Amino acid sequence: MDGKIIKGIAGFYYVLADDNQLYTCKAKGIFRKDKEKPLVGDDVEMSVVDEKTLTGNVDRIKKRRNELIRPAVANIDQALIVFALHAPEPNFDLLDRFLIMMEQQGLPIIICFNKQDLSEDNLEEKIKNMYKNSGYQMLFLSAKSADDSVDMQELKNILRGRTTALAGPSGVGKSTLTNYLSTEEMVMETGDLSEKLNRGKHTTRHTQLIKLEKDTFLMDTPGFTSLQIFDMDKDDLRQYYPEFEDYEGQCRFQGCSHVHEPGCVVREAIGEIISPERYDNYCSYYKELASRRKY
Repeated sequence: MDGKIIKGIAGFYYVLADDNQLYTCKAKGIFRKDKEKPLVGDDVEMSVVDEKTLTGNVDRIKKRRNELIRPAVANIDQALIVFALHAPEPNFDLLDRFLIMMEQQGLPIIICFNKQDLSEDNLEEKIKNMYKNSGYQMLFLSAKSADDSVDMQELKNILRGRTTALAGPSGVGKSTLTNYLSTEEMVMETGDLSEKLNRGKHTTRHTQLIKLEKDTFLMDTPGFTSLQIFDMDKDDLRQYYPEFEDYEGQCRFQGCSHVHEPGCVVREAIGEIISPERYDNYCSYYKELASRRKY
């Protein structure tokens, strides 16, 4: 039987099978022998041990499209970063950190601003101007008010048939958005699955896939909520700013950091092509990385 691992904890793998049943599975010894570990997101072949208790074994891991290290998950197609336009106010320093984290993972990124109904009139336009040259797709919507806007429909189309990593700070409406995107049937099933997984009964959270519709999943994980500075050298930071790409190699000095060197074309583009807010955050991260002790 085919299925997908939606959660793994303490040596058990919870496999959502094609028949929509959730099986508690153990991995066969062959995986330990081959030093291979099943991951959340893996498409697998499984065998049923007991149909009454819904237990089974993971027999084979199908070929992965990709594999992320932190968090350790497989077959992620894209990232959805959710922030609120109000309550809480958008923190652009935090948003840019999320963007860099996802860039490091090599994932296509969609930025979603929720609570549009609570926003000030000019805030949406300000944000669009800040990120218009970054290359990221931006959506503005209101999940709580059962928004049926063009952007909400576009989001549904973007998610459909894909597995999407969900990231963003607390209080921005990620759970509300997830429930809105799920069909009534999927909401009910998610509740049943949550009960079986004992979701909410432990302080430690684990990576989990949430099914929205057929072949469509959101990845809920604590691995994309860290505020730690990025694991990189300061001179690599600039490659995670898409709006810098067109200027690469055009500065006066080779390997320009775009922070303090004279003749820097990136600095000359601030306020026209490059957002001052985005650039200020870049400089802040650069200095943060430069001050880190090396051991």
